[in-house]
Amino acid sequence: MEISTPQHIYLKELDTKFRAYVGGLGAGKTFVGCLDLLIFATKHKGFKQGYFGPTYASIRDIFYPTIEEAAELMGLWVDIKVSDKEVFIYKGRELLGSVICRSMDRPNSIIGFKICRGIVDEIDTMPLIKAQGAWNKIIARLREKVPGVINGLGVTCTPEGYLFVYDKFKKKPTKSYSMVQASTHENSEFLPDDYIDSLLETYPEQLVKAYVNGEFVNLTSGSVYGSFDRRANHKHWDDNGTTLHMGNDFNVQNTSASIGQMDNGVLRIFKEYTGVYDSPALVQLLERDFPGRKIMSYPDASGKNRHTANASTSDHAIINKVATLRVSGSNPAVKDRYMSVNKAFEDSNVSVDTNKCPGLTDALEQQIFDKNGIPEKETGLDHILDSLGYQVYWHFKIVKPSFRIGQTVA
Repeated sequence: MEISTPQHIYLKELDTKFRAYVGGLGAGKTFVGCLDLLIFATKHKGFKQGYFGPTYASIRDIFYPTIEEAAELMGLWVDIKVSDKEVFIYKGRELLGSVICRSMDRPNSIIGFKICRGIVDEIDTMPLIKAQGAWNKIIARLREKVPGVINGLGVTCTPEGYLFVYDKFKKKPTKSYSMVQASTHENSEFLPDDYIDSLLETYPEQLVKAYVNGEFVNLTSGSVYGSFDRRANHKHWDDNGTTLHMGNDFNVQNTSASIGQMDNGVLRIFKEYTGVYDSPALVQLLERDFPGRKIMSYPDASGKNRHTANASTSDHAIINKVATLRVSGSNPAVKDRYMSVNKAFEDSNVSVDTNKCPGLTDALEQQIFDKNGIPEKETGLDHILDSLGYQVYWHFKIVKPSFRIGQTVA
């Protein structure tokens, strides 16, 4: 079975208690973590190991198929007990060991069992404080004694900025910590021919170093919308009578909307509403400014269940009086939303009439990250930005290039 050079280093040369494999998308992170678990099971039979993913959905969708594939390549097979959240490893009819699976998003579930080894996958997708808490819980599970073996953990992670993995394994590692970094390029022979090109086309410039090269870069300083330039992304635009496209964010006394029109595939934002009292007040403004017009609304998905007005009618139902709604069951992840906006500005897929939208323009320039690496909310700049993000994501969302699980690239 062929593996990449960084994978070989991780499996064969790193011998500390805690080892990290940090790499770009498609660099084989989860796959090498599964190999690590399986190799240990073949050498030390009858013991329990652990796999810790960011959510149970990621365990189901990523870990289960990947360990099944890795086992097959090694001449083994696994019996996945989904309800028990445990994977049993077999060679023929011989049981070699098992892997207990837990979600780091639910740290209270990381209790009541013992393991000797484990894999911690994508811990940097969590806020720093939550990641530290999950790590401490996981370390406490390393209680099963294996003769002649030092218990330990492997960490497989995409570099998400200067967060937990950077602090533990790069910035100030102790003698118990070691790391190898891998770029997507180093796993290219196991990837579809166009996979890397798709990543380069998909992600904004500031994320290519992290998500392709596997480097730690600062993703949480300066402006959240660093790709926006009020000169380069400005376009004077007058209403031309065509369909209006409107993003909505619902908040009592701070309902916001950004309105634009499509121009040969480019979204031209030329109208903003900020500080509106509630959804009925926004409807009144729309009826005043755009009477009888066709409006497509891309709202905050949570508006289907709540209302900013003192009434039982939801915000979606209120907006639906004047607009056709396009909305999914839940909002896109915050990071996916602001990355889509940045990429759209870089690709000139979105423009803003900065003279007519001064609030949106200021917010795009001034929005920063908080200490947990998410857009700061205390200033109130996020409301008009969220309205823009909902509709930009709908039209120009970043879609991670995919591959069949049967390829060893997870």
